[in-house]
Amino acid sequence: MTGPKASSLSGRLHNPAVRGFASDNYAGVHPEILEAIRAANEGHVVAYGEDEYTARLQEVVRDHFGPSAAAFPVFNGTGANVLSLQTLLPRWGAAICADTAHINTDENGAPERVAGIKLLPVATPDGKLTPELIDQEAWGWDDEHRAQPLAVSITQTTEVGTCYTPGEVRRIAEHVHSLGMKLHMDGARLANAAAHLDVPFSAFTTEAGVDVLSFGGTKNGLLYGEAVIVLEYDAGQSIKHLRKMDMQLASKMRFVSAQLIALLETDLWHRSAAHANEMAARLRQGVEAIAGVTVTRETESNGVFASLPTEVADLVRRDFRFYDWDRASGEVRWMCSFDTTDADVNALVSAVRDAMSKVGSPLPAGAAVNL
Repeated sequence: MTGPKASSLSGRLHNPAVRGFASDNYAGVHPEILEAIRAANEGHVVAYGEDEYTARLQEVVRDHFGPSAAAFPVFNGTGANVLSLQTLLPRWGAAICADTAHINTDENGAPERVAGIKLLPVATPDGKLTPELIDQEAWGWDDEHRAQPLAVSITQTTEVGTCYTPGEVRRIAEHVHSLGMKLHMDGARLANAAAHLDVPFSAFTTEAGVDVLSFGGTKNGLLYGEAVIVLEYDAGQSIKHLRKMDMQLASKMRFVSAQLIALLETDLWHRSAAHANEMAARLRQGVEAIAGVTVTRETESNGVFASLPTEVADLVRRDFRFYDWDRASGEVRWMCSFDTTDADVNALVSAVRDAMSKVGSPLPAGAAVNL
């Protein structure tokens, strides 16, 4: 009988030369984050958040978001969003969001199934809500036949890569609060927005009137981990109990907190996000010069949206993975990350150019192409 096959010295199962533009989640972990995890790994530390790292995280978060802010580390973005909305809403509450919002399109019913929250999606031209768009669903209070719209959720940056300015967030917050509602911000790519707008986080969160924030780390170089940040925290709030009920309470919380400290205590968050944004701008410039490719949306963060013949997209995907945003119209999404390089961008642009030259003019949907 033979034993198990010997593994390689590194234990690596993937090809590190493969690069992609499907998601900033595909990137690895920033070396400074890995070092923070290593440093937190020595010795025994109290579990469930009663540790020095989670205590320090509170200080770091208050530096960014104000003296009344409190951070609650969680495992992932879906958990952060569900927990945030639960914190803001009663059992009969509903949340208004853009129809493209991650909570509406990519969380597999988690807000509805786990939190029992009805979502009220609104169509938007650019992924951004406005007071006027919110008013399409902000009605029916005291009607027992309708889930009560008591919160609004906006995303920074939006799922189509656009950013809310501080003034736009403030206008929404003032309107929402005047109606007796609360404002949640899904900040999975919050750092990209701050880098693009060249403002501190507080400018479009605390100072603009946001009540609860889902702060993203995974898309900006963390191994895993996000945080729910209550911007005006009252110790009597139920979030710590809800976090446990939502299965988002980490026993070894120091490893999430240590990563967030490393990201936020220095300018690492800005360096990583600004670099990803810069690579997206470079990519946009490159593909815009290719006949047959049309950039479809503003590039205000680390994503580029463009339309091109489906045959071209499928050919390029043989070397670079990326997603269709709307296959019917030929719109695709390319995402850059903290470790995207000039060479990566140049290679993708060259691949698109080469594929376009092979395919030629756009063909009718379903037409066959011999390559």
